[in-house]
Amino acid sequence: MSILTLFVVIPALMLVGLWLAKNLNQVRGVMVVGASCLLALSVWLTIYFVQQRAAGNTDVMLLTYSTPWFKPLNIAYSVGVDGISVVMLLLSSIIVFTGTFASWQLKPLTKEYFLWFTLLSTGVYGFFICTDMFTMFMFYEVALIPMYLLIGVWGSGNKEYAAMKLTLMLMGGSALLIIGILGIYYFSGATTMNVNEIAAMNNIPVDIQKVFFPFIFIGFGVLGALFPFHTWSPDGHASAPTAVSMLHAGVLMKLGGYGCFRVAMYLLPDAANELAWIFLILTTISVVYGAFSACVQTDLKYINAYSSVSHCGLVLFALLMMTKTSCTGAILQMLSHGLMTALFFALIGMIYGRTHTRDIRYLDGLMKIMPFLAVGYVIAGLANLGLPGFSGFIAEMSIFVGSFENPDTFHRVATIIACTSIVVTAVYILRVVGKILYGEVKNPHYLELTDATWDERVAVICLIACVAGLGLFPLWASNVISDAVGPILANII
Repeated sequence: MSILTLFVVIPALMLVGLWLAKNLNQVRGVMVVGASCLLALSVWLTIYFVQQRAAGNTDVMLLTYSTPWFKPLNIAYSVGVDGISVVMLLLSSIIVFTGTFASWQLKPLTKEYFLWFTLLSTGVYGFFICTDMFTMFMFYEVALIPMYLLIGVWGSGNKEYAAMKLTLMLMGGSALLIIGILGIYYFSGATTMNVNEIAAMNNIPVDIQKVFFPFIFIGFGVLGALFPFHTWSPDGHASAPTAVSMLHAGVLMKLGGYGCFRVAMYLLPDAANELAWIFLILTTISVVYGAFSACVQTDLKYINAYSSVSHCGLVLFALLMMTKTSCTGAILQMLSHGLMTALFFALIGMIYGRTHTRDIRYLDGLMKIMPFLAVGYVIAGLANLGLPGFSGFIAEMSIFVGSFENPDTFHRVATIIACTSIVVTAVYILRVVGKILYGEVKNPHYLELTDATWDERVAVICLIACVAGLGLFPLWASNVISDAVGPILANII
């Protein structure tokens, strides 16, 4: 049994512990211990992976394990990690850990909330460690199902509508996925659903690939906010409770980009090369449309939600450019955006919990009242607009430099258009920061508000440290990701 199974076993034990917990302190204790164990495990895994690469271990996947699960359909419980999986597991653990502290004061039904939150994280972990297509799909569904209740019960605003819209659209994407997965399995002639083994065979006819590639890419692309299937994202993020927004935007949306690269492009390389231009147009629209839409919003969560549409669009955009630099940048962007958007949603939730509004027209002078949260928001904004020294800069530079490596006019024009999002991002970030943090306090009620509590400070400081750490020391992550991108890209081009 691989040690990777602990990423599923620990959340399962957390579910049991939460179920048996008798009071709020026990619930919090189970979550802190479980989230800390997962974070420690992911840090150990990252260090182990880096050491293995430094020692000259060139195996594509490490810590692999496989055992039959449902033999009639050749479904197996197969796990393994490469550099992409490792950084995604690290990201997931950081978000779950900080999300636990961001939800420290959540009431009512705290126990039930954390049960569904842990089930959601179980699906995420399982998805990133699995190498069997069907098992990946199963964990993908596990990650989606809890969202309906987490938003519908503990959300705010028009939460029932948002929960229903999100669930129906993502389930629609799942329907496309299962068609594509079964198509790949049947026409590949494989006796396994293992992604790496099917990719090594590479015997699916081009015409068949062109049929099933849109099913897989759009199926995962719905979760990655691919235009025009992104409309669930702003409503879902705006209505979700704080930690759910953090996990959803920070990690769950990354399942879309991961699946597009690992399954759609890796297993259907000929179709990826022939049809990439269509989806490249759609992702370019996502990047620019998301940025401009964020400019005209007045709700803090909607601003960040449309910003996520733009930044996640950059991930798919870079993957479709199919250069090693751009694809490495895409994974770095997944890691960077996950940390930045989790920080944003955490801070927005903390501000909303005090002011009871997210409308920037009624927020002002917060720097004088809650300086810790205000400074955290400024740092999150600077990271989001790509300031050097933060994670966003190295990710976006890798994407645009790598994309421009394509010599043809079409790819370079698309790159230039996507680059405009940098300026637009700066506009809406600086506009919001100036509006809500500075100036005079017009609402006398705000003068009675308090700054961040200790649990909120833990979440914010951890996320800021990660954003700054990745920005100042990006080479280890870039090397780990680049080593994993190379074999996949070699199969595509």
